[in-house]
Amino acid sequence: MASVDECRQALHELAARLDHNAETVRERVDLDRTLACRITDLGTAFHGRLTGGRLIDLTDGDDPKAKIALSTSSDDLVALVRGDLDIGRAVASRRVSIKANPFDLMKLRKLL
Repeated sequence: MASVDECRQALHELAARLDHNAETVRERVDLDRTLACRITDLGTAFHGRLTGGRLIDLTDGDDPKAKIALSTSSDDLVALVRGDLDIGRAVASRRVSIKANPFDLMKLRKLL
């Protein structure tokens, strides 16, 4: 089981990767939504905002009103960010749950 710090670090790595690619993605993805990432096995969460192809304002704690909510285990979160776990397969096998409206899900696919 990954620690809370490892999960936090993974999300910051994801934010850095998105930030690096934001210029090329911004024109294709018009998305400005709050995001919650809930770590089921640790009973913790993080939240931030996806905007302009970037993940910003990432902080500890849940946002129950987030427009996009991702739930997964700590190990699966780390594996997703490292590229060791395919998001499509993870969702299909229910290792990852994403709650969002269908249009936002299509836009998220372009970011990942």
